[in-house]
Amino acid sequence: ANCLAEGYSGCRTDIILLLCEMINKGVTPVLPSQGSVGACGDLAPLAHIAKVLIGDGEVWYQGEKRKSSEIFKKAGLVSVTLEPKEGLSLVNGTHFSLAIACDVLVQAEKLLKIADITGAFSVEGDLASFHPFDEALLRAKPHLGAIKTGNNLRKMLAGSEINLTHKNCNRVQDPYSLRCMPQVHGAAKDAFSFVKNILETELNSSTDNPLVFTDTKKIISGGNFHGESIAMAMDFLSIALAELGSISERRVALLTDPIQNEIPTQFLIPEPGIHSGFMIPQVVMSALVSENKTLAHPASVDSIPTSAGQEDHISMSSWAARKAKQIANNVERILGIELLAGAQAIDSVSKGKKCGKGVSTLHHYIRKSLPVLKEDKHLSSQLQIAYNFVETGVIIDIVEKEIGSLDI
Repeated sequence: ANCLAEGYSGCRTDIILLLCEMINKGVTPVLPSQGSVGACGDLAPLAHIAKVLIGDGEVWYQGEKRKSSEIFKKAGLVSVTLEPKEGLSLVNGTHFSLAIACDVLVQAEKLLKIADITGAFSVEGDLASFHPFDEALLRAKPHLGAIKTGNNLRKMLAGSEINLTHKNCNRVQDPYSLRCMPQVHGAAKDAFSFVKNILETELNSSTDNPLVFTDTKKIISGGNFHGESIAMAMDFLSIALAELGSISERRVALLTDPIQNEIPTQFLIPEPGIHSGFMIPQVVMSALVSENKTLAHPASVDSIPTSAGQEDHISMSSWAARKAKQIANNVERILGIELLAGAQAIDSVSKGKKCGKGVSTLHHYIRKSLPVLKEDKHLSSQLQIAYNFVETGVIIDIVEKEIGSLDI
């Protein structure tokens, strides 16, 4: 609707108003997730929206899949008869790829904050140094994302009594997954900023073809329907999110196999060997990280000619967005496991000492519904609760209420 409202698509306002009415009344066209190559627009999926506007096809309404003609009557909507150019305007364009991409972007914004939160848990639980998060150090290599991550970690860890207990320990430096969090999480934040700019531009563009310019009375055919910008942006975001998951898994690997026995037990459980503790959740993380490595292979480098060779270079933007969504979903689960493992590690090393302010507040919240694991039990229900903490973003609300907004 916003694309058509730019005024270059040559369609009536009736079309735009009907689309808006459908949104307001919760009438959502049923679209296939596959079938677009992201050039000449997302033709196949968008045709299913156009079908609904003319009284054909299916829609989702109040949780059920129904015929559009039936629901239009029920919702007080009136289908339209398309006039010249309007059918083309509706099926041409990048809207399908873009919608999924924007969904992933919102999810990524949440995950970037949560990765800093769960990372802070691992820092406390692994008795790691805070020095790598020093502002002066990070400003010596002033990538904005790294500086923001450092700010978040310092706020999460401020006032930690646990940190003072290992001030003069024998460890010279921490492994990269702890020490280089600002550089890795920060690079993901910088990627996010780039992608956000691309998608905001695309959201406010005319992406069908041809376009109608009434001021000069020209109709110009071109390539604004091509989804290359979205495809590359989603490939970049896929890499960034996959890396968040990868470094998180490495931190939990450290927690379950402690350096120099500084954490009392292996696998974060009393009597390891008899009990496996967090061994299998770390295995699950490894499986998801490996899956993400495959999904992070760029879609935008692929091209296959269509339409008798006329459309000879395509973007695969819809696939780029769809697999980015799967990566984001996997990372939610990876970070949920780190949250639980980090909380368990903190209980192992704290000895009555307080965590940093942000960590302490969230740790207390977690323990209200997830008790310390003392012996093996079915973990699926506990993991599901942790996943829900991440998926809903409630842990961001808990932390930000205590320490202020986290940087993104």
